[in-house]
Amino acid sequence: MRPSSPAVLIAGAVAATLLGAPSVSPAADKINPRTTAAPRPENESIRLTRKSPAYWRITFANPPLNIVGPAEMRRLDEILDRIEADPRVKVVVFDSAVPGYFMAHYDLLKPLGDSTGMAPGPTGMHPVPDFMVRVARLKAVTISSIRGRTSGIGSEIVLATDMRFASREKALLSQFEVGAGFAPGGGPMARLPRLVGRGRAIEILIGAEALNGDLAERYGYVNRALPDAELDGFVDRLATRIAGFDHQAIIDTKHLVDVASLPPDEEIRLGWDAFITSVQRPAAQARVRALVTRGLQQAGDLEDHLNQRTADYREP
Repeated sequence: MRPSSPAVLIAGAVAATLLGAPSVSPAADKINPRTTAAPRPENESIRLTRKSPAYWRITFANPPLNIVGPAEMRRLDEILDRIEADPRVKVVVFDSAVPGYFMAHYDLLKPLGDSTGMAPGPTGMHPVPDFMVRVARLKAVTISSIRGRTSGIGSEIVLATDMRFASREKALLSQFEVGAGFAPGGGPMARLPRLVGRGRAIEILIGAEALNGDLAERYGYVNRALPDAELDGFVDRLATRIAGFDHQAIIDTKHLVDVASLPPDEEIRLGWDAFITSVQRPAAQARVRALVTRGLQQAGDLEDHLNQRTADYREP
């Protein structure tokens, strides 16, 4: 990657600016063990389970919010390498082990260098858009089992998977970023219009409100919303069924669906560049600063109602 490329500047630019001042977050001096989790090894925060040679599961297990940052992206890249290298894998399910959250968003509090120092992935893009493109083009079928808040990069990951099934009672899907002053970076501008249509895509992206399972199903954001008690069993049965099918038939069929429906990789890259540019603007940094002072990336009211709390901000 060229050193001057905008793709080396990530949301960490906000963290580097905002967290450099001790006065930004008074709460940071008083760590609450109930709301702030200790760092977890990468292989524990994202677990890989091989239910069979053909059926794998990727489980996000980074409480309290399933925040994803550079370490988690390296772990996801490693897992994708394994999937791509194993011709036996036919189906991969993504789910969460954290109550209330599939995934909150990307880590906005890590030092800038943690993200800018990441090497590009096999596509030549930053590891975040690289992951989104590679997941969508896997020769295995990918399924998201969505329970809890699924926003920002969480929404972008499920949009990159082939199928999405949501808990009717517990799923909330959204792209909160515009409310926080910057553009989403993991490809939702390229994917949502193809799934839900232009008007609804703009409603989701720029309205920045959370959709429950039923509304997400009605819009086409997810395949189906199921009663929470039925979600796990349904997804497991579907994955097990697919795992028993001929792999070449799966590959041939999925490839032609990809040709008909996936956005060009360039559209994902352009979205990432828009994120990189917008997240460094003073207006975005001011909004994120306000979120930090109110408990960003800590379990509690702000994260539980992030879409609403971002809308509460008033420019000075």
